[in-house]
Formats: sequence, structure tokens, C-alpha cells
Amino acid sequence: MISAEFLLTSLIVVLIPGTGVIYTLSTGLFSGRRASLFAALGCTLGIVPHMAAGIFGLAAILHMSALAFQVIKFVGVGYLLYLAWSMWRASGALTFDRQTRVADMRRITLRGLLINILNPKLTLFFFAFLPQFVRGDATSAAAAMLVLGAVFMAMTFVVFVLYGAFAAWVSQRALGSSAALLWSQRSFAVVFAALGLKLAMAER
Repeated sequence: MISAEFLLTSLIVVLIPGTGVIYTLSTGLFSGRRASLFAALGCTLGIVPHMAAGIFGLAAILHMSALAFQVIKFVGVGYLLYLAWSMWRASGALTFDRQTRVADMRRITLRGLLINILNPKLTLFFFAFLPQFVRGDATSAAAAMLVLGAVFMAMTFVVFVLYGAFAAWVSQRALGSSAALLWSQRSFAVVFAALGLKLAMAER
């Protein structure tokens, strides 16, 4: 059921830097590997509503309703800009914090969850992507797409964990000074703002 073409295409899609990757990288850089694990978890869980929508056909409704698409899109834009502003504002007094508390882990997971939930293009992606790899003789297309979606999510989680671990490794070796930490944090704030503006100007 799971073809090599599906695995290769999924890997390419997951590796392409997007908001989830940027969020996981920034978390790994500034809060450590353990925190980046929860960021990866949140981003992966944020895929679930889009996958369900794609499997059960709700993406067709979203595609037909320009208003619904625009509302979700601009809520997502607002959230990305909020993250950018929060990161920029916090950068002045930022310090490395490797002892992240349980409450912080929940917040990190929730942010990753919201980042992907508030991206309507993910729903359209699943609606167009998964059916291409379902064989015509499949007894249950929905079940087949569910399996493929689960594989895609697992692949996403593993790749994001590796991204976060790499970022944490870099932070321990390259961001020892407060000045480097400050400008790195502000650079990520600018990236989040740019991603928000890109999403705002994107066509369906």
C-alpha cells in the first residue's frame, strides 16, 4: 500500500522549511533539545485536523468557500505576527534556559499545534496529495488514506526532531555570546513576520 514514490515525495515535502520547521529550529536553538521535541510534537499534532479534513472531504467545502479559507488564513497570519512580536520583545532579556518546566513544555506544544492548525493550505495539500497514492482497487479509500496520513505524520515528527536536535547542538557551540543570542532571536522574529506576510499575500 505504501509506495516508494509516496515515501520519497513525503520526505521532500517534510524537509522543505516552513513555519513548523522554523518554529522547531528556533525552539531548539533557544530552549534546547528537549523543548524542541515538544515543538515537533505540537507541529505534528497540528496536522491531524487537516489530514482528517482531507480524508473525509471537508477540504472540498473549504476549497469552495473563499470566505472560510480567507478567515482561517488571516487568523494564521495574525498568530504568526504575534509570535514574531513576542520573540522580538523577549530578545532583549533572553537567556538560555535548559531547565524548561512542564508548563513551558505545554506552551511550546500548544504553539506548534496552533501554527499548523491555522494553516488552511495544509488541508488543501492533503486533499490533493494523499489520493494520488491510493490504488484504484483499494477496498477502502478512507482507510488507505488514513494509513498514508499516519505515515506522513510519523515522518514529519522524526524529521522535526532531527531538526530540533541539530539546532540545539548548534546553539551549544555557536551561540555562546549574548550578542549572538540576541541577534539570532531577532532574526527568527523577522522570519516569522515574513512568513506571516507571505501567507497573507498568498493566493489559493
